[in-house]
Amino acid sequence: MLALSRKKNEAIVINNNIEVTILEVKGDQVKVGITAPKEVPVYRKEVYVQIQNANKEAVTAEGMEALKNLLG
Repeated sequence: MLALSRKKNEAIVINNNIEVTILEVKGDQVKVGITAPKEVPVYRKEVYVQIQNANKEAVTAEGMEALKNLLG
């Protein structure tokens, strides 16, 4: 993991097309702004984990059975 120090209104650039800017620092909270192309999904990690878990559940035996029924 790369760890960088940034101050308010400073940014980092990822892959030439994603910019992460520190908007505000208040106590132990940091407000971050992200500028990225529309085709690049950006999620809070807890939401991303929920999506991944839902996708895994969809591929359970029940999900596979539904797929088999669909395909005949």
